[in-house]
Amino acid sequence: MMNIHQIPEHAPVRANHIDDPNGEESFQKKSLRDEVFELLHRRVIAGKYAPGEWLRQEDISQQLGVSQTPVREALYLLVASGLAERIPYRGVRVLQPTNSEILDAYTLRMELESLAVRLAVPQVTPQQIEALIYLVEQTRELTRLDDISTLRQLNREFHTRLVSYSGNSLLSKLYEMVANSFPDWLLYEYLFRHPELLPAILMQEYQEHKMIVEAIAARNAQDAIRHVITHISNIGNELETYLGITPETTNEDKSQGIQT
Repeated sequence: MMNIHQIPEHAPVRANHIDDPNGEESFQKKSLRDEVFELLHRRVIAGKYAPGEWLRQEDISQQLGVSQTPVREALYLLVASGLAERIPYRGVRVLQPTNSEILDAYTLRMELESLAVRLAVPQVTPQQIEALIYLVEQTRELTRLDDISTLRQLNREFHTRLVSYSGNSLLSKLYEMVANSFPDWLLYEYLFRHPELLPAILMQEYQEHKMIVEAIAARNAQDAIRHVITHISNIGNELETYLGITPETTNEDKSQGIQT
């Protein structure tokens, strides 16, 4: 079984990191659009923009001292990330999902990720496993409040890749819709306001991701599905504990339904 602590040399690199053709590493300068996006992303997660609050392009442009073009492009990225929604003829506002929408997304996420893992295990390649390992290892040392925005993006990429390795494009599209409706950012926002909880919760998340990947690397579909269910069930517990949203059925009931 592959050791998850071994970061592969040819693993995917971070967005702002590129390999120099001469063999030396260099760093790509972020565009103004990306810088504005990351700033808005951090503000939403930190609770500086409330759910349902309008993100006015002109106001943000004036506040940041930049033109409206990178702000407009950053808002498109924010909508694509699932943190905001575009309302025709009105503009962009921070996403404000209802409890019912959150629970629907939670249930579908458990079902879709479990199915994806079941399909992925028999066909996943060593390179794909290494990519998952690399993503997990990038999160191990990210434990500060300033890391939350990066953590959320890495977490999203981990789960999206996991589903894509099922080889089922329709499943991937369905999962993307569900992921955009699931308010993991609200959980991160809660942690931002309660930093004392951060180390334990992030370590648990790291360990759960690690166990999922190790089971996949061992070609053990049953264990991989079990770890996925445990991971998402714990997210359900966090929904209840931190946001006061309780799934209609217990996590145990959900797990039994998926495994049968």
